[in-house]
Amino acid sequence: MNKFIVSILISFSTLFAIAQNHGKQPEKTDENPVKEGHYNINKFKQLHEELATPNAYRTASGAPGYAYYQQKADYKIEVTLDDKNQKIFGEATVTYHNNSPDPLDYLWVQLDQNIRSKESMSKKINGGGPSVGYRPQKFVQEFMGKPFDGGFKIGYIKDLNGNDIKYTVNNTMMRLDLPETLAPKSSTVFKIKWWYNINNYLVARGRSGYEHFDEDGNNLYIIAQWFPRMAVYNDVEGWQNKQYLGRGEFTLVFGDYDVRITTPSDHVLEATGVLQNRKEVFTKEQFKRWEKAQKSFDKPVIIVTQKEAEAKEKSFSSQTKTWHFKAEKVRDFAFSSSRKFIYDAQAIKFGNRTVMAISLYPKEGNPLWEEFSTKTVVHTIESYSRRTFDYPYHKAISINAKQQGMEYPMICWNYGRSRPDGTYAERTRTGVIGVIIHEVGHNWFPMVVNSDERQWGWMDEGLNTFCQLLAQEELEKDFPTRGYPKDLIEYMTGDQSKIAPIMSQHEAVFNSGKNAYHKPTAGLYMLREFIMGHELFDHAFKTYANRWKFKHPSTADFFRTMEDASGVDLDWFWRGWFYTTDVNDIGIKEVKQFVVTDKPTARVKRMAKAYGMTMEQFPKMLYLVSKESDDFKPEMLDKTDPSKDFEILKDYLEKNFTKEEQAQLKNSTYFYEIVFEKKGGLVMPILVDFVYADGTRESFNYPAEIWMRNDDEVRKVFPSDKEIVEIIIDAKLITADVDTRNNHWPKKETKTKFEKFKETNK
Repeated sequence: MNKFIVSILISFSTLFAIAQNHGKQPEKTDENPVKEGHYNINKFKQLHEELATPNAYRTASGAPGYAYYQQKADYKIEVTLDDKNQKIFGEATVTYHNNSPDPLDYLWVQLDQNIRSKESMSKKINGGGPSVGYRPQKFVQEFMGKPFDGGFKIGYIKDLNGNDIKYTVNNTMMRLDLPETLAPKSSTVFKIKWWYNINNYLVARGRSGYEHFDEDGNNLYIIAQWFPRMAVYNDVEGWQNKQYLGRGEFTLVFGDYDVRITTPSDHVLEATGVLQNRKEVFTKEQFKRWEKAQKSFDKPVIIVTQKEAEAKEKSFSSQTKTWHFKAEKVRDFAFSSSRKFIYDAQAIKFGNRTVMAISLYPKEGNPLWEEFSTKTVVHTIESYSRRTFDYPYHKAISINAKQQGMEYPMICWNYGRSRPDGTYAERTRTGVIGVIIHEVGHNWFPMVVNSDERQWGWMDEGLNTFCQLLAQEELEKDFPTRGYPKDLIEYMTGDQSKIAPIMSQHEAVFNSGKNAYHKPTAGLYMLREFIMGHELFDHAFKTYANRWKFKHPSTADFFRTMEDASGVDLDWFWRGWFYTTDVNDIGIKEVKQFVVTDKPTARVKRMAKAYGMTMEQFPKMLYLVSKESDDFKPEMLDKTDPSKDFEILKDYLEKNFTKEEQAQLKNSTYFYEIVFEKKGGLVMPILVDFVYADGTRESFNYPAEIWMRNDDEVRKVFPSDKEIVEIIIDAKLITADVDTRNNHWPKKETKTKFEKFKETNK
């Protein structure tokens, strides 16, 4: 606001201060008796009670502390994929490093395949009526007493001397009782042997398994959660041994892997890690194509052609071959194998590093996948790297798997296929691109920034979906994207008994998509667009990613880092958006126009009388008079240049401003008082657009702190040299305002998005 406006808008609180020096205080009455006291209920209260106390492991700034530690688990595994019988057979040597300051008497191991066992806990707790329909195999499993025989079958667990290690299986968790305490800063080694039946994930849904193709008799395997994996032990949870029930994903330890995978010799396979024996498992021609792809930075190179894949579909070799992979500093290992795979790859340059973008897909995915998959992987790696940190691994793989969308280090499964005639709908094309961006993006969250998925689904899904939204905006204009604030309205205005705060344990939420994906995305979008701004947000977000890459961040670490790196107090936002289910509903309650006068108003005269003062005792002042008040006179509107009519203002300007400065001052002709009301529980900035009589438009952002001392309504005086004909709140629909009917002045008869939806779908 310029100096002229500051000089004349002297508030009535100033008059009270003057009056206190000239007369007695008004007598107190009992009209507003003192009410019962209460705890601090201000929505700008700091989050000291909600966030964990900072300590030597995690600082108050959100960074790892000087005593931060994390465990490590290294695996040496040999596994066989039995394609004929759809089974996995494995043996592993696991080295567990106790980097904590705590002695450990036992270790916890995750047996996630046990979710498919006959006695699975998840089957007992999942309710609901009949499905829309059942595949015959599924119907038999559900209702005819022939359930799928899933889950790990443990052969043995031994130490290096061949002695049995005592273990106890508790559903999807297994406790290993160590023969002697594992001291801090030491390690232990054990061997484990197991097997399990691979599920058909189209019959019994799952994040891994196989798809069977009736037309040619082949299987396409997407294999994950396939080996007993060490649980996380840290300073936040101790052992994270919460049962795997299907929704809450995985909390895993970083480590190094040495894995040998034996498959039928006619299979094509990709996996986490660096392939050690490519010349042995590729044909000479395929190896030459691979070498060419490593230098192709503008387009993908076909490594295994569709013609070669179709020929292999008929072979069903009884011979085997072994694929050897090594991976360092990864939290998991997954692979995909089939004789149906087409394989292409393209190189991406990062300084002196080359990263390979790779796609594997059956012919059923073409031409869609050949055209879009690897190119999308490239775009994702480049977009996310700019926003966080350079992609740290040597490759990123996109696997086409029906009805799938799932992520693992360096590899992910993605849905979407062409029609039998090779055509595809636009919705299918954008769906394929979107899911590839999302699943490849998970390499950052949580594969490198390794949050606790079992507890906090939003920490990987929400942050990743937000980066996905921005990557899609960069890729194509008007790309269909979910997660904008306006997309949350129907959800946030729904049945409150079926809505949980974002800060809820992931298994306990009602709507995982909205709770873990879209609401966090919308929140981050609002932070970036109008609460923090691009520069502050981007720096803070990148700081968080870099602070916690290859580490285990907590929710508090994210909240604190975003504030620490930006200098913006966001506790009010975390509390409202993440810890409650409150909604935003800000409206325009009233608009009044004022004019300027130097004649004392009736209200000022009453005040003077109450304080025992005469008007001569008041200094010469200017007053804003409402057009609706008795003090208003029509001739006041003729004063288009107040400084010409008010000697007291002219004197002030001449004493305090040079002529050049006076020429630059804005002679406001119109003064408006706007009363903003907050009907929703959330505090939020007020984004206001003013439309003037000459057709021009101006936008203003009043920070959320405007509600700090009044949670119901606030009044703002707005001076203008042009007549305002329209006022709009949240014109771009980016504040998740649940009811826009009160967002206009003059009031418009508008309907909410949800009301329009209901009318259209009667």
